[in-house]
Amino acid sequence: MNLSYWETKSWLTNIDYTIVGSGIVGLNCALQLKQKFPKATILILEKGMLPQGASTKNAGFACFGSLSEILDDLKSHSEETIFNLIKKRVDGLTLLRQTLTDQAICYRQLGGYELFTKKDTPFFEACLEKREAINNLIKPIFKDDVFQLKENGFNFKNIQETYIFNPFEGQIDTGKMMEALLQKVQTKGIKILNNILVENFEDSSKGVQIKTNQTEFHSKNIIFTTNGFASEHISEQVKPARAQVLITKPIKDLHIQGTFHLDKGYYYFRNIDNRILFGGGRNLDFKAEETTKLAQTELIQNKLKHLLKTVILSETEFEIDYSWSGIMGVGTTKEPIVKQVSNHVYCGVRLGGMGVAIGSLVGKEIVDLID
Repeated sequence: MNLSYWETKSWLTNIDYTIVGSGIVGLNCALQLKQKFPKATILILEKGMLPQGASTKNAGFACFGSLSEILDDLKSHSEETIFNLIKKRVDGLTLLRQTLTDQAICYRQLGGYELFTKKDTPFFEACLEKREAINNLIKPIFKDDVFQLKENGFNFKNIQETYIFNPFEGQIDTGKMMEALLQKVQTKGIKILNNILVENFEDSSKGVQIKTNQTEFHSKNIIFTTNGFASEHISEQVKPARAQVLITKPIKDLHIQGTFHLDKGYYYFRNIDNRILFGGGRNLDFKAEETTKLAQTELIQNKLKHLLKTVILSETEFEIDYSWSGIMGVGTTKEPIVKQVSNHVYCGVRLGGMGVAIGSLVGKEIVDLID
């Protein structure tokens, strides 16, 4: 890259912290760094035109886990771990709202609903049996029962006539959230360079030498907040998990409001701008969706359309406007990885599909590691 003296001096000299990834974690990390070290020079590198993981591609759920998802997680996590994870998600959402304001992110607490198909009667009954136990487990966080029962007021078809309702769940406008975060970061004098791919880095006693597809430069520290893309840079237990989403064209007199979960959270939908946004289905083919390729598959897109026609909008005419995909970071546990990798290398990755909820907090926890 043919850089001038001015470009090198202003953007790539005397850098204290280089953050790789301009998603929720990376931007919040930058804000926390600036608060803790006001005189620090901070540079954010982003390989895409916009954040390339899930930060601008998620469904905008301000959630902390449906009842069936929590019960499923309890098969591989202790009650203490699940309690701490849910508290972390709630605290993270609170931090996000405090950082940006509810107005800026269009936060609306319309409640969350979990639906069960008629074929899932035994599973539904098993969830009902455990509902009180889970409510008691997480009551210290919410000071009230979280999971309640409601009748099928939205007239969805082929489902159990009772929803499991969570009044504490909300929704946000993902685009507005990221716009607000980017604007806030830039007002703090933090620089962001887009379309820069980190190819290699070398940690030494004096700092980190960073090689990108555009140029090479030195930074005192480097912080990876690339979530599902983490394994491209560091040796941590993170696998990519693609999430496919579609959205309808505007629907006249759309009466559906809230966030909705199906099948242990593997399917999810919501209202936005008189449309239905519907995503999920990676459980149809886990291996194929373990990819960083931003694409859609016929298998999952057809399943989403089928559920729209038979369950969600069975009596309403609709058209699909377009679809997209995002990349999450998952592993054998739902706990995120926040650690110092080596002398001058840090990371905050593996958000387990809960980036909106815990991204702000993970950004803060990275900074808490730095003296």
